[in-house]
Amino acid sequence: MWRNLLSLRQISQRTISTASRRQIENRIAEKQKLFQEDNGIPVHLKGGVMDVLLYRATMAISVFGTAYVVYELLVASMPKKQK
Repeated sequence: MWRNLLSLRQISQRTISTASRRQIENRIAEKQKLFQEDNGIPVHLKGGVMDVLLYRATMAISVFGTAYVVYELLVASMPKKQK
C-alpha cells in the first residue's frame, strides 16, 4: 500500500514538473525586440490592443473625473437661495 502511494506521488510530481517546463518559454528577447523597435509608437502602447484599450479607458475616466470635480466645485461655490 505505501509502495503504491509512494510511486503514485513520484509519477504525479514527475508529470507536473516536466509538463510545466515544456509550457514555459523564455520570450524576453521577443518582448525586448518589440519594445525597443523605433516605430514611432509610445512605449506604453506597444503591447498591443489591450494596452490601447487600457490607455483610452484611463484617459476617459480621468477626463470624466476632472469634469465632475470642476462641476462640484462650481456647485459648491454658488450660494444656495434661501426661501
